[in-house]
Amino acid sequence: MTTIPHQNQPTAPAQPLTPPSNIDNFRRTVAAIEYEIGKVIVGQQGLVRQLLLTLLGGGNALLEGAPGLGKTLLINTLADVIHCSFSRIQFTPDLMPADIVGTTVISMDERNQRYFRFEPGPVFANIILADEINRATPKTQSALLEAMQERRVTVARTTYELEAPFFVLATQNPLEMEGTYPLPEAQLDRFFFQIQVDFPSHDELIEIARRTTTAAEARPGVVTAGDNIVAMQRLARQVPIAQHITAYAVNLLEATHPRHPNAPDPVRRYVRYGASPRGLQAIILAAKISALMDGRYNVDTADVQGVLLPALRHRLILNFEGQAEGVTPDQILAQVTQQVRV
Repeated sequence: MTTIPHQNQPTAPAQPLTPPSNIDNFRRTVAAIEYEIGKVIVGQQGLVRQLLLTLLGGGNALLEGAPGLGKTLLINTLADVIHCSFSRIQFTPDLMPADIVGTTVISMDERNQRYFRFEPGPVFANIILADEINRATPKTQSALLEAMQERRVTVARTTYELEAPFFVLATQNPLEMEGTYPLPEAQLDRFFFQIQVDFPSHDELIEIARRTTTAAEARPGVVTAGDNIVAMQRLARQVPIAQHITAYAVNLLEATHPRHPNAPDPVRRYVRYGASPRGLQAIILAAKISALMDGRYNVDTADVQGVLLPALRHRLILNFEGQAEGVTPDQILAQVTQQVRV
């Protein structure tokens, strides 16, 4: 396996965290990241929190929202705040897999001898923005699967490791569906969270107009570096979780399957397939990180309930009746939360 060095590699790594004595350090670092992002992004505290849950969980996020809501600006700001390399890939129908992962080219050495050299693609960065991912063909979309799951890519039978932290943030426009290719279920399941980007409130719109129509430009400060993010990811996995909390998360997941005895009536009526075990992993990890963000080294049921929607909404496959009646996964998961006992 080969590691491709970054051309713009960060040069100021922070000291890693050492669990469990640095829980307060974890909480303060997250708060500082949120504060610096807030200098650029108006509102959207829930969006930023869910984005950090995904990053610290070592997963990938799928953002869904109308154009112009600051999705690209948000991920670019996050890369600046955590001092990581950033790459943006604009997905179009003519995009090819080699445009993402890279390709092998013929070069000449000092003796005019030809040799094959690998030219890395934009996927070789810490943070990847896959903009409008559903505009590319399924063949091109699948080029990200190995990178998202295995943190590596294979070109011409040679495997190249991707440097940690590696975070893919994909966006899709829910309004304009012409010329788009729906993401296959296998790729949707590889996203840790699906995050809905809400429209700003009246006061937030006023603040957006004030910040973006004046000469002053907000610049976020650097809070930490990639090495520290990796250490925070390791710390999150060491948070203990009680057996009954894990059982509660399992009960929630099982209740999304229409053939399970504990499935609520809306699930039996509108759901074709329930969430996969990856959904359970996302719930547990996100709940652990949520506890750390609150300064706690234990997980409670509120942490599980707070991450249920973004962890499972994209993993529910509705049947024809559910699609015809306009039922949303969020509505079904709300019923699951109400009917599954703690």
